[in-house]
Amino acid sequence: MKRVFVLAACAAGHAVGHAPVAHAQSSVALYGVIDVGLSYADNQGGHGNVQAGSGNVTGSHWGVRGREDLGGGTAAIFQLENGFSVMNGTLRQGGRLFGYQAYAGLANDRFGSVTLGRQYDSVVDYLAPLSFTGRHPGGNNLSAHPYDNDNLNNTFRVNNALKFASNDYSGLRFGALYGFSNEAGSFDDNRLYSFGASYNAGPLSLGAGYLQANNGGGTNTNGALTLTDRTFIAARQRTCGAGVNYTLGAATLGFVWTRTQLGGLDTIDGANSLGLMENGQGAAFSNYEANASYALTSALTLNGEYTYTSGALSTSSGSHHPKWHEVSLQADYLLSKRTDVYLQGSYEHISADGSGLAADISGQSASSSNQQVVVAAGMRHRF
Repeated sequence: MKRVFVLAACAAGHAVGHAPVAHAQSSVALYGVIDVGLSYADNQGGHGNVQAGSGNVTGSHWGVRGREDLGGGTAAIFQLENGFSVMNGTLRQGGRLFGYQAYAGLANDRFGSVTLGRQYDSVVDYLAPLSFTGRHPGGNNLSAHPYDNDNLNNTFRVNNALKFASNDYSGLRFGALYGFSNEAGSFDDNRLYSFGASYNAGPLSLGAGYLQANNGGGTNTNGALTLTDRTFIAARQRTCGAGVNYTLGAATLGFVWTRTQLGGLDTIDGANSLGLMENGQGAAFSNYEANASYALTSALTLNGEYTYTSGALSTSSGSHHPKWHEVSLQADYLLSKRTDVYLQGSYEHISADGSGLAADISGQSASSSNQQVVVAAGMRHRF
């Protein structure tokens, strides 16, 4: 629930000799989500681990968004959004004050909005809401596809980003984003571009998106992507995907497909202990996700997903084709309109095919074997 504070209301002008003039209306909204809980992982480097955590499912964050009516159907808009840990009060996203989003721009009632700053790419905007992770504000940190290879769980945001987002035209929305490299003489060194669209008609929802990042996280630290945001360091990343949701009474069924190709791959999950080959097709991931939600009552909802991921990886020992199976089940109970409690279990199994990879559920330390189980219970409060 958002609390809106009106900073300036319409007022009449009183200049002598002039007719009254209506001034523009401005408002700023403060909002956020706090997620706290406990989790148990059966294998983190060979040991079980019970942890108190912030953002086990939904990343804890707060933000402010503002709008000023400029007249003629046009408004100035901005949004600043901060990610943090409730457990120790530290900032997330590499210590950024506004690591989730930070942008300003213009919005028009007929055409849409144009904004500039740190923002989400088009795959997140148009495809992620159809996935299990994207149904939760801030993602679902225990249910990302392996290494969040398609960024549906918002592992990275895009700096220096110019974004266009259309209005809703009878259920159709579309948009595009370009993240500048900000480097003289190397226009494509650490840049990103993306585009996508979605369509909603009654019980049916469709979405698709594409992104390409060039030399992200390399020597140019002022470009579109930041090294600390990413689970991959690669010369090039291409991600595309499409998805569908259909609602049948109290149930919603969904399917999402994504494919990510990485060229010149240097690291996976922050390390290169696999002898990764940095030439040509470094790695590829194809994800096939089936998801479902069912409202048992007005307060209790059951959610679940199964994802099969087929990978291809080039290392010094040859070509490998690891395969992942991931299952997540969640029960969510509303205590009020703003507060809920959840219980979630996630399981991952990998057939590593000699690649040296191990099971590694998102947000956890890697397993020492080919499987891992995590159970989390917590509370979320929205304001």
